[in-house]
Amino acid sequence: MEREKKTESPMLKLARFIVDKRKAFYLIFLASFLFCAVSISKVHVNDDITTYLPAHTETRRGLTLMDEEFITLGSANIMVSNITYDAAYALSLKIEKLPGVSSVEFDDTQEHYHDSAALFTVSFDGEEDDPDTAAVLLQVEQLLDGYDYYPSTTVGRDESASLQQEMTVILAIAAVVIVVVLLFTSKSYMEVPVYLIVFSTAAVLNMGTNFIFGTISFITNSIAVVLQLALAIDYAIIFCHRYMEERDNGLDPREADIAALSKAIVEISSSSLTTISGLVALMLMQLRIGFDMGIVLAKGIVCSMLCVFLLMPGLLMLFSRPIERTRHKNLVPNIDFWGRGVVKLRYILPPIFLVVLAAGAILSSRCEYVFDTNDADFDNKPDWRIADEKVTDTFGKKNTIAVLVPRGDYEKEKIVLQQVEALGPVTSATGLANIEVEDGRFLTDALTPRQFSELAGVDIELCRLLYQAYGLSVEEYGAIFQDPDDYAVPLIDVFEFLLEQKDKGVVNLTGEQEEKVEDLREELDLGLEQLRGENWSRLVFVADVPTEGDETYVLLDQIRAIAQTQYGDDVILVGNSTNAFDLASSFSGDNMKISILTALFVMVILLFTFKSAGLPILLVLTIQGSIWINFTVPVLTHTNLYFLSYLVVSSIQMGATIDYAIVITSRYMSLRETMSSKKEAIIESLNQAFPTVVTSGTIMMASGFIIGKVTSDGTISSLGTTLGRGTMISIILVMTVLPQLLLVFDKLIEKSKMRKQKTDSEEAKKE
Repeated sequence: MEREKKTESPMLKLARFIVDKRKAFYLIFLASFLFCAVSISKVHVNDDITTYLPAHTETRRGLTLMDEEFITLGSANIMVSNITYDAAYALSLKIEKLPGVSSVEFDDTQEHYHDSAALFTVSFDGEEDDPDTAAVLLQVEQLLDGYDYYPSTTVGRDESASLQQEMTVILAIAAVVIVVVLLFTSKSYMEVPVYLIVFSTAAVLNMGTNFIFGTISFITNSIAVVLQLALAIDYAIIFCHRYMEERDNGLDPREADIAALSKAIVEISSSSLTTISGLVALMLMQLRIGFDMGIVLAKGIVCSMLCVFLLMPGLLMLFSRPIERTRHKNLVPNIDFWGRGVVKLRYILPPIFLVVLAAGAILSSRCEYVFDTNDADFDNKPDWRIADEKVTDTFGKKNTIAVLVPRGDYEKEKIVLQQVEALGPVTSATGLANIEVEDGRFLTDALTPRQFSELAGVDIELCRLLYQAYGLSVEEYGAIFQDPDDYAVPLIDVFEFLLEQKDKGVVNLTGEQEEKVEDLREELDLGLEQLRGENWSRLVFVADVPTEGDETYVLLDQIRAIAQTQYGDDVILVGNSTNAFDLASSFSGDNMKISILTALFVMVILLFTFKSAGLPILLVLTIQGSIWINFTVPVLTHTNLYFLSYLVVSSIQMGATIDYAIVITSRYMSLRETMSSKKEAIIESLNQAFPTVVTSGTIMMASGFIIGKVTSDGTISSLGTTLGRGTMISIILVMTVLPQLLLVFDKLIEKSKMRKQKTDSEEAKKE
C-alpha cells in the first residue's frame, strides 16, 4: 500500500484532491455563478465595428473628429412605389408639416420621381441616434400606412436589440440540438443534466467576467455563448466517457471519477491548446475586433475547462446513482463498415484529395471578399436591408462621403465643392460655401453693408456701424478709415457677429427686423452644427457608386486629389467607402498573419503531442484542405463573403476541428502498437473516435448553420454559415482522407518519430 502511494502520479494526486474536496468546489462555483450572473448587466456592448479600426487609419481619425466637432441630424430616403406624381407631391407636403421634420426634398426630376415611384429625402430636426427622431420617423411611416413604401435610413435602427432577440431563438434551437445529440451519444440519460449544468455554469462565468474588458463588440457578445459550447463541449464528453469506461471496468464511483479525471486532464489540456492557439492567432489581427473575439472565446475555453476539471467530478459523484439507474442501450452504431470502406479506397481518395487540395488553394484565393456588412450575400435579410436595396435598384446608389478640411477658408471650400460636384458619379454636394440663402447668394459670399442690409432687413446705418465694429474686432482697420460701403465680409461671419452683439444687448432690432434675423439664425444654426466644427469644416457628397470596389476607390482618390490641391495633406475622407477601404487594406496582412501563425502554433503543439515530425504535416494538411474547400464554395456559387468570416472561421476551423483529427490519430497510434494489423487498427480507431467526433462535430456544425439561417445580421450570418460548412467539410475529411493518409504514410510517420536518447532496457537496468 505504501509502495502504491509512493508511485502515485502527481496527476492522480490532483484528481483525488479535486474529487475529495468537491463540496468546497460546489460553494466556490455557486458564489462565482451568482457573481457572474449579476455582472452580465455590467458588460457594455459596442455596435460600431469601425471603433476597432487601428487608430492611425483615415476612417478612425475622421470618425473621432466628427464625433468631437459635428452633429449629424437624422435623415431618411423613403421610396413610395405605384404612385402618381401629383399624389406624391401632396404626400411630401403632408410629411413636411409633421413636427420634427425640418424639410422634404421632392420634385419631378429623375432623382426623385420616375416609373411611378417617388423618393422623398426627409430631414429631421434631431440627431440620427435621438429617440425623438425615431419617434418622428414612426409618425412619417404611420402617415404612409397603406402605401407601398420603403424607408432607407439608420434612424431608429436598433440592430443590437433585434440581434439579442434572434440569439435567444438561436440558443433555444441550439439547446434542443445539443440535448438530442447528447442523448444519442450518451450511455445514461442522467449524463445530459450533468452536461447542461456544466455548460450553463461555464457560459455564465464567461459572460459575467467580460466586464473586466469594459466593452465587447456586438459580434462577440452575440455568438460567444454558442461558439463556447460548440468549441468546448467535447471536454465534458471526453471526461464523462472516460468515467463511464472506468465504471464499466468495475471501479466504484469515487475511484472511477479519480481515474477518469487524471486521464482526462492531460487529454483535454492537450486538445484545448490547439483551439486556444487559433484564438491567439485571431487576437494578433491588426483589426482589433479579432483581439476582442479571440480573448473572450479563449477565456470561454478556460472557463469550460475549469468547470469540467473542478465542478464536473463532483457532479458525477453527486449523480452517480441516477446515472447508473438510467443507463440505456448504446445508440451510437458500430461503423466497422465505414472503416473497411475507407481502407479499401486508401489508394484512390488521397490522390483525388491532393488534386482537390490544389484546386481549393487556387480557387479560394479568388473568393470575392466584401468589407461592408451591407454588401454581404446572405438569405435572412432584415426589412431595412430590403428597403435599402429597393431604393438603390430604383434610384441608384446613395453613397455618402464626408471630407474634413481645415476651417476658415470659404473660397477653398467653394472650389472643392464645385470641382467634386462636377465629377460624373457625384449627385450632390453640401458645404457652407454652397448653402443658398436666396437666389444666387450663398452663405459664405462676401457682402457689403448695403447688400447685408437688404438681405437681413437691418437698417443701412446700423449695418455700417456693425461692419466697422466687426473690422475693429478682427483688426481690419480699412472698415474704419475707408468708405465702409466698400468693405465686404462673408455673410456667415458678419451675421454671427450681429447675433453676438444682439445677444449682448449692444444691438437692438425692431420687431420685423428681429423676426427676419431669427429666421436666418435658425437656418444658419442648422448648417453650422453639421458642417462647421471648432477646427474643421465638413463637406458632404452623395455619389451613385457602390460602397466598395475599383470604381468607388477611384472616385475617393479623385475627391482626395481635388481637396489636397487646396489644402495639402490636411484632408480626411470619412464614410462607409473609406471604412471598407481601410478594412481591405488591413485584410491582406491579417489574412497572411492568421493563416501562418495558426498553422505554426498547431504544428508545434502536434509535434510535442505525437513526438513525430510527419504526423503534424498530415493533420494540418487535412484541416487546411478543408479550409480551402470551404472558401471555394463562394467562388463556385458566385456569392461574396464578408472578410471577417474568413479571418475568424479559418482560425477557429483550424484550431478546433483539428481536435477530431487528433482523436483519431491518437487512437490509431495507440492501437497499432497492440493490434497485429494496421488496417484493423485504423478501422477500430474510427469506430472508437466516432462518438466523440460525431457529438462535438454535429453540435458545432448545427450551431453554425442555425446562426447562419436565423440571424438577420449580415456579419454574424456569414460567420455562422461559413463555420457550419467548414466543420462539416472537416468531419468528412477527418473520417475519410485522414485515416487513409495515416495508412499510406505509415512508414514516414514511423521514421520521423523523435527517438529517446536512452532505450527502455537501459532505463530498466538503471532502475
